[in-house]
Amino acid sequence: MAHNLKPIEDQVFVITGASSGIGLATAMAAAEQGAKLALIARSDETLDQIVSAIESEGGEALAIVLDVADQDAVFNAADQVVARFGRIDTWVNNAGVAIYGRIEEISDADNRRLFETNFWGVVYGSLAALPYLKQSGGALINVGSEVSEAVVPLQGMYSTSKHAVKGFTDALRVETELVEEAPVSISLIQPTAVNTPYPQHARNYMDKEPKLPTPQIDPHQVAEAIIDAATRGGRDIKVGAMSKMNTLMATLMPRLADRMSAMQATRQQRDERPRNPQGTLFEPGYSGRTYGTSPTE
Repeated sequence: MAHNLKPIEDQVFVITGASSGIGLATAMAAAEQGAKLALIARSDETLDQIVSAIESEGGEALAIVLDVADQDAVFNAADQVVARFGRIDTWVNNAGVAIYGRIEEISDADNRRLFETNFWGVVYGSLAALPYLKQSGGALINVGSEVSEAVVPLQGMYSTSKHAVKGFTDALRVETELVEEAPVSISLIQPTAVNTPYPQHARNYMDKEPKLPTPQIDPHQVAEAIIDAATRGGRDIKVGAMSKMNTLMATLMPRLADRMSAMQATRQQRDERPRNPQGTLFEPGYSGRTYGTSPTE
């Protein structure tokens, strides 16, 4: 069905995981284009700095500090946004955490924590936003990954959680857009590897510092895709050539895709000791950085 989505400058835009990486890039891009923003993350000081930066440029932004695994807090956040701005036009479920290590090595507590954020955080955000999005005819945007369809070794549970996000998003889209015929656009964004602090924030079981395999795309490319989905809709939006290739191969040539995936096992470590093996799985990350490595590295 056709969606009458507003231009970005007329939107109230909510982003989870807004304190670094894709979330931060999207927040800054949406603010530059005139959207009113509600930024959600665990890192209070970092969010305050981002809000100050946006307001100093004449924008409007609200910081909401919470953990997306806390259902009540997420539902309260939606009410807070509406109390401040009157409505929600786009809600972006972007918050995510990662674990590097073989599936057999990882503790149950760590696996469950990853799912609390990457899967349940998306569920809670979606359910909190939907009643408001239906009122104003808005967009729900879930950030998946190319590993919503493909997989990568040493990030097995992350890949699993992103498969779950795709299944949830597809089912919700059918129920909302087609069965109920509600005026809501539901999109899944599927980037390839993105140059964000993702590896530095990951819980790491390896004996080396983790990294993402190359090539990596710029987080601002993903931000553009999110803003495009917020204004024009879209179903599954692959970002980056490798995302298109890897998801296509996983579908059409799964055995070959498996073999190519296995080759990534050795491409995910730097030749140095782990810097922060605990990562941000249970603790907020205060880096406030869009990029993982300098854009030129």
